[in-house]
Amino acid sequence: MSDVEKTARPAPLVMTCGEPAGIGPELAMKVRMALGSEVPFAWLGDQRHLPANTPVRVLDRLSDSASVPADCLPVLHHEFAGPATPGAPNPENAADVIEVIARAVKLTLDGEAGGIVTAPIHKKALKDGAAFAFPGHTEFLAHLAGDVPVAMMLASSQLRVVPATIHIPLRDVPDALSPEVLEQAIKITHAGLYDLFGIKAPRIAVAGLNPHAGEGGAMGLEDLTVIAPVIEKLRAKGFNVWGPLPADTMFHARARAGYDAAVCAYHDQALIPIKTLDFDGGVNVTLGLPFVRTSPDHGTALDIAGKGIALPDSTIAAMRMAWQMAQARLASKS
Repeated sequence: MSDVEKTARPAPLVMTCGEPAGIGPELAMKVRMALGSEVPFAWLGDQRHLPANTPVRVLDRLSDSASVPADCLPVLHHEFAGPATPGAPNPENAADVIEVIARAVKLTLDGEAGGIVTAPIHKKALKDGAAFAFPGHTEFLAHLAGDVPVAMMLASSQLRVVPATIHIPLRDVPDALSPEVLEQAIKITHAGLYDLFGIKAPRIAVAGLNPHAGEGGAMGLEDLTVIAPVIEKLRAKGFNVWGPLPADTMFHARARAGYDAAVCAYHDQALIPIKTLDFDGGVNVTLGLPFVRTSPDHGTALDIAGKGIALPDSTIAAMRMAWQMAQARLASKS
């Protein structure tokens, strides 16, 4: 997906443990076995929470991960308060889950890590055990980075989408989709395509809010009064952006070939097409951060944790994409 020549060598990635009672720990070694030395990384968490008999090499420094054999998991150990039982989050561990994320961010900001791949967290467990005050990973990472504006992108080899509004009821979308919100989403998407994907002249398609993009006002005025003026404003500034486009005709193969990312009005408008096209290969990318962050597009899967049946596909894709992005960012600065 990137047109950057992969010549630069960023610092290794760091993979956070996520919720210890979820599938994150058991995916770590599966990812290592699949990637080998292709993507250098270390797992950040309590090695006691890994599946029994996982071959590990505990590191003093992240940079030492390059010397670890491919059949062994490099680990940056982080002592947790309690044990981990698959499927049953332990409130004692909530604060440590949060500290692992903060530690990973510090590694990137200090230049020791080339990026972060985050395993899923259990938001209720963090709120119950540590009064976690953020809606999720993304908002906490944005806070740690200095309360920077961010956008959520879901990306695969077939499609990249950014919802301008995310986790809100559908009835609230028209009021939330202000010109300022839409313009910020488009600008962050443009910057992310350039900086993280190495696309020098990003092409962005914008979906309409209403059926048929409002059909000239017959099915709602938001496309005419909110979305179109923002697009005109940004086009006048040199952005290669167009729309509003009818969402029902912009995700087939021929249409997707014409843009690098689609900015959508609301959550499901963006996520349904990418999950239909590539359910296992979709990657969650946080745009706007001063460092690379990806994550698999699934949750903690407490119901199957510890059974050894969790598929690593999305985490493998997240690792590969984070490494490509780290290379792209390094190349753009050279």
